[in-house]
Amino acid sequence: MTQRIEQQAEVTAEQAGKRIDQAAAELFSDFSRAKLQQWLKEGLLTSNGQAVKPKDKAQIGDQLLLLAEQEQQVNDRPQDLDLEIIFEDESLLVINKPAGMVVHPAAGHADGTLLNAVLYHCPQLEDLPRAGIVHRLDKDTSGLMVVAKTLKAQAALVAQLQDRSMGREYDAIALGKMTSGGTVDAPIGRHPKDRKRQAVVVSGGKPAVTHYRVVERFRAHTHVRCKLETGRTHQIRVHLAHLRYPLVGDPVYGGRLKLPAGAGEELKEFLRAFPRQALHARSLELLHPETDQRMGWQVDLPEDMQLLLTLLDEDMREAR
Repeated sequence: MTQRIEQQAEVTAEQAGKRIDQAAAELFSDFSRAKLQQWLKEGLLTSNGQAVKPKDKAQIGDQLLLLAEQEQQVNDRPQDLDLEIIFEDESLLVINKPAGMVVHPAAGHADGTLLNAVLYHCPQLEDLPRAGIVHRLDKDTSGLMVVAKTLKAQAALVAQLQDRSMGREYDAIALGKMTSGGTVDAPIGRHPKDRKRQAVVVSGGKPAVTHYRVVERFRAHTHVRCKLETGRTHQIRVHLAHLRYPLVGDPVYGGRLKLPAGAGEELKEFLRAFPRQALHARSLELLHPETDQRMGWQVDLPEDMQLLLTLLDEDMREAR
């Protein structure tokens, strides 16, 4: 089954002067650079209505148009999967996503996703772009997500994300003992050598701002609460790693495992086996798209992070 792709974008000052294929990879981030290069060579991705080569330079204001087809490798069918629903009305669906659940079907995760689950719960969402899902959490990040149930609600939620009026707060457990909270204001873009990773970049990145404060310090770890202004891919993970306080269990940005000196065997084994980045979307605030009422929800830490905090607290008390 093939999927028709029709997308267009305008080159901004951020992409001006870069190769067309590089600019396109930033503007059409759903596709790999290699795939975009192929479409450029086939004339399926054009600039200002003309075929161009991948190495040609992008100019500010260039109109890129992508008209292509590709095999659809994902499955958007409804599936009866467990959903922890925190709130629901005619406009909104608020869900506590478990760690391990992918949000959107993609290569390697063709089904069993949050999208498949919400389509089963609300079949009418098949008429909305991305089944009403307006933001995402990484596969192994747990916590609150909101799904729109109408086009009006979807437009309103997207606008709130863009103007930064939607409040999103996360609990994280980081390696290292922070002295205080603060703000990271550092642009994020694709890692120059590894396209599967994000990084703080000097040029070409998208603005990214994370506020963080210390909840509790342990001997070699810190319980941190982070508030997002922007919502870049892997933002909290990248920003805290940039500060040299990567998240416990982060397989991409965490670096080598470090164990507290003199820690007990239970804590050391738990840290070695911790299955994911210790990150949880704890609270969500937004304006209801129909009533304009400010609404908010909060969910407790999942069991794995609660147990880790308990073991870290015991370790600190035993070391006194």
